[in-house]
Amino acid sequence: MTAPHAIPARTWSLAALIGALAMLGPFAIDMVLPAFGAIGRDLDAAPLAVQQTLSVYLAAYAFMMLWHGALADALGRRPVVLAALSLYALASLGAAIAGNIESLWLFRALQGLSAGAGMVVGRAVIRDRFHGAEAQRLMAKVTLVFSIAPAIAPVIGGVVLNLLGWRAIFWVMLLQAVVLIIWVRCKLPETLAKDARQPLSPPVLFANYRRVVTRPEFLLLALVPALNFAAFFVYIAAAPQFLVGHLGVSTWGFAWLFIPMITGVLIGALVSGRSAGRRSPQRTIRLGFATMFAGCALNVAITAFVPPAVPWHVLPVFVFTIGTATVMPSVTMLLLDLFPANRGLASSLQGFVQFGLSAVNAALIAPLLAASLALLAAGMILFTLASFAVWLIYQRRAHTLLRNWTPT
Repeated sequence: MTAPHAIPARTWSLAALIGALAMLGPFAIDMVLPAFGAIGRDLDAAPLAVQQTLSVYLAAYAFMMLWHGALADALGRRPVVLAALSLYALASLGAAIAGNIESLWLFRALQGLSAGAGMVVGRAVIRDRFHGAEAQRLMAKVTLVFSIAPAIAPVIGGVVLNLLGWRAIFWVMLLQAVVLIIWVRCKLPETLAKDARQPLSPPVLFANYRRVVTRPEFLLLALVPALNFAAFFVYIAAAPQFLVGHLGVSTWGFAWLFIPMITGVLIGALVSGRSAGRRSPQRTIRLGFATMFAGCALNVAITAFVPPAVPWHVLPVFVFTIGTATVMPSVTMLLLDLFPANRGLASSLQGFVQFGLSAVNAALIAPLLAASLALLAAGMILFTLASFAVWLIYQRRAHTLLRNWTPT
């Protein structure tokens, strides 16, 4: 068997690289949010048309999630990442010089097609070389690095917007892609041996996809983090209305939402990392859900009794994201371990579920919930209840399968 390059265990350098690759997708979402008004004025586009730049990005992102992993399982990890980064760089250039809203839609869709490769392939790289508690710890480290993006992206976007205009935001994205291309070429080893790769043929791909998506445990585990993410993504997608419209924050002040949100993710990732090897994934997940429900309860109380203002109406989101980040690494490990020979494909499909729901959320759900703080709080509660119900169904099914299993 051809041995791929070795990866030093438990290094922050690998976590930083994989986290930086995973940051690309949310960075391209959050950095543009403060510029919606400026884009609409410059391109003479209605607010709904500008909102669709986010929707088309997410739809393309979710669609391509179906293929990043299969391509990485067939061609190797490095080539897929480098090709995706190159396309993202070209799309960012196109968005920077777009002359109308329709061309901006096109280039945002191309960004979406390419931005998710780092997240999908990064997860597969971790599971190629690490197992058990060690893999969970590295996944938590990646979550720590990855979580920086939603905190700094809208802040950078607001600063760049106010100093240089909205087009400069996409020039920054182009620079980011170029830096990542150089970093990957220098530091990311190939972790999938040639004789472990899957054939890139329609019949084999169809069989692999069918094997994954028809397994109920996969669908249940994929829905848990997707619904958790949706519960606070309504606040991200509705950030201009939530912050500016309801809380009276200026375009300089998007940090009021995103820094507390990402601080919560950092804390949750630390909890998950320290839990690895000390408590079971199931116990860690229960702790995360308890924290999320506490955030929901706090959200209801503040919405009902506290006048709209920062930081109070952002505090529940902070608490909630601690719970989501606690749950995410453990659920991801359980999911990827279902398919040892197709981790890239399984990671792709997990991403498709999450970001497909996010696309629907951004296009249809968040604009409706953004009408009031009470509706946003209700959306968080309903998504969390749905996620918890799915987790209970998975646990019951897993317990039944274990009870009925007999060694051969």
